[in-house]
Amino acid sequence: MLKEAIDAIPLPALVVGPEERVLLVNPRAQAALPGVVPGRNVALALRAPAFLEAVAAALQGRPVAEEPRFQISRDGADRQWQASVGAVTGPEGAMALCVFRDLSEEALASQMRRDFVANVSHELRTPLTALIGFIETLKGAAKDDPAARARFLGIMEREANRMNRLVQDLLQLSRVEAEERVRPETPVDLSVLLRQVVSGLRPVAETAGAQVVLEGLEAPLMVPGDADQLVQVFTNLVENGLKYGAAGQVLRVVARREDSIRGPAIRVSVIDRGMGIEAVHLPRLTERFYRVDSHRSREKGGTGLGLAIVKHIVQRHRGWLKVESVQGEGSTFSVVLPEGRG
Repeated sequence: MLKEAIDAIPLPALVVGPEERVLLVNPRAQAALPGVVPGRNVALALRAPAFLEAVAAALQGRPVAEEPRFQISRDGADRQWQASVGAVTGPEGAMALCVFRDLSEEALASQMRRDFVANVSHELRTPLTALIGFIETLKGAAKDDPAARARFLGIMEREANRMNRLVQDLLQLSRVEAEERVRPETPVDLSVLLRQVVSGLRPVAETAGAQVVLEGLEAPLMVPGDADQLVQVFTNLVENGLKYGAAGQVLRVVARREDSIRGPAIRVSVIDRGMGIEAVHLPRLTERFYRVDSHRSREKGGTGLGLAIVKHIVQRHRGWLKVESVQGEGSTFSVVLPEGRG
């Protein structure tokens, strides 16, 4: 009867009997907790002092006031666990029923929230500190200096615009994350959309002394999508290619059909001839606020959120983003989107 009850618990669970030996283990515990097998001393399977103290208390009939937390390393990864331990009575006498909850994802999410708040605070504090400093200067030493006043106001405007871009990107990221599970179904022609994007960025290309070349747009390229979000994806990628590519470069935007692991798809690649990116940075490019060169990114007006937004939009469209780069030769940012409604 107890065995059936343990197996029915939707979390990893086990029963410890006399001499602290494991009596029963449900399938979830066998899969999640290495070394926990019937007949083995629980202290040899789970080396967690707080948990073992709780088991000892339950076996002695004493109340267990706290739910101990402990960490287990498996396959090179650390998992955080919380155990609920209580005394039960069975054929073997006093026993301890232990039910485990995996807190790893919760702990990771909590750490990500703390990092996010810290990053946002840092990104806002820097321009705010500059604004406060210039305001104090304008109220004092530069109050009657027209040249200094004009220069400081220009810097203040730039810093205020930087904060505004950051807030707008944060709001956009929040909206995209909220909609990520809802796949858009409206037909979108990437041929038309990419021409619109490049046309809108012509002033940026002229400022950079660059030329944008479109390839593979002779026929309609239809995907189910959110046109506004896809415009944002390709605007971000093309604008980055223009900002961080070599002066006077030819930036290529290439679209082609391909058979992906998920079926027929359309790949759009933005290929620049810039400095390239070190391989060590590539896996982290889509992290929020991650920058390869923080100073250069801020000079170019970057918020550190652009590629994070791109990643979430592409995921919402059930596609994926791929980045390839060779230092000294340039970078290729490719977006692969499934064709049809899927």
